Amino acid sequence: MTEPSAGQRYLKGVVDILEEIAVDEWPSIRDAAGTVADTVAGGGLVHVFGTGHSHMLAEELFYRAGGLAAVNPILIESLMLHAGAENSTSLERRPGVAETIFDDLPLKPGDTLIVASNSGGNAVCEELAQLASTAGAQVVVIVSRRHADHSASERDGSRLADLADVVIDNHGDIGDASVEIEGIERRVGPTSTVAGAAIVNAIVAEAVGILVGRGAPVEVFTSSNLPQGDAANAELVARYRDRVRSL
Repeated sequence: MTEPSAGQRYLKGVVDILEEIAVDEWPSIRDAAGTVADTVAGGGLVHVFGTGHSHMLAEELFYRAGGLAAVNPILIESLMLHAGAENSTSLERRPGVAETIFDDLPLKPGDTLIVASNSGGNAVCEELAQLASTAGAQVVVIVSRRHADHSASERDGSRLADLADVVIDNHGDIGDASVEIEGIERRVGPTSTVAGAAIVNAIVAEAVGILVGRGAPVEVFTSSNLPQGDAANAELVARYRDRVRSL
């Protein structure tokens, strides 16, 4: 029998991780969904933040076919890779950066902040979570507990998970990369993005189910490439443009 290739092993590993998340993290996903449902029902916003590659989870939930309209992605160009990868890494570790970000947010008590950080050890994520919590928002954190515990053992200070109301483990390896290949020292195949995207979309799906079960109105974007899609989305954009700058 032929041994699976590196790519096949990666795909199998991702499937295994998603199956683990579906069982082990379901109580936390359900709790996060309840928090999001409460925020939406109360007319609030779901703010989503991450640095580096984790910022993609903010984009994943934003202006998305099948996604909630009440989503505010926190997209800070200097913390995203295209504006300078090394600078992004340096900036996310710098104390005080989160305060500037927070001061510009339309965040109110009852809102939800979702923070994605695989390592759970960056100053900007920790400080933003603390500021949001102090301001009366519920904080949901998506993190690799394995990586975060490893990082915490090597430094002093709080961990992001300690600042959250709900913590969801993405079940990733230390360092994120998951596949070993003979002949190369370093692993390949990071899993945090695919796991994180599945987690945040599961939260939204469950939250919508909760809202529908309550008989509450739910505003969801549709594909612009469906008939009447542009018109339906334009109504939601007009409704949220004043509060969601990225629209």
